[in-house]
Amino acid sequence: MKQITAIIKPFKLDDVRDALHEIGIHGMTVTEVKGYGRQKGHTEMYRGAEYVVDFLPKLKLEIAIAENVVEPAIEAIINAAQTGKIGDGKIFVTNIEQTIRIRTGETGEEAL
Repeated sequence: MKQITAIIKPFKLDDVRDALHEIGIHGMTVTEVKGYGRQKGHTEMYRGAEYVVDFLPKLKLEIAIAENVVEPAIEAIINAAQTGKIGDGKIFVTNIEQTIRIRTGETGEEAL
């Protein structure tokens, strides 16, 4: 089992969710986060004063999936979230040692 963590632009959430749904991935956890990378933030004006926004709003998606679905999931996320501009985000893939569904006690891939 693997966990995909994807950091994406907020307005791309519906596109990513639809793309994952099309390949049979129906569950994810979404968290509103702030951060920066090469994008570094930007300057905005408020009431005539200029200020720097260092941390930009992003969404963090966490998806636990079977190992055989990792590559299609990554491809779906990239195709749906990509704008071609700086700040499109990142995808991280990590191993999951164990999964347990609390309600039924199922373990492993059956718990996904």
